[in-house]
Amino acid sequence: MTATIQQQLFEIIAKQAKIDVATIRPESTLKDLGIASLEAIEMIFDIEEHFNINFPDQQGANFDTDTAQSLVDAVQKALADKAAAGEGSK
Repeated sequence: MTATIQQQLFEIIAKQAKIDVATIRPESTLKDLGIASLEAIEMIFDIEEHFNINFPDQQGANFDTDTAQSLVDAVQKALADKAAAGEGSK
């Protein structure tokens, strides 16, 4: 069974924050989870590598207000954009 994007992302967040994945809620902000800006940057790199995607440079994270769900949404959009780009190159 394949883990959902949310499950995979929450596991990456939990690893970076060194917390139990069960404590992460979609509405949790990175600040709520105790993730400092440097850790968040490392986490973004981990997310990009895990999903083989690149977040646009201008899509900087706001660690006080961005939620775990907003990261899920950003990953889903990046994967959809990647799939659409792949379809266009066939």
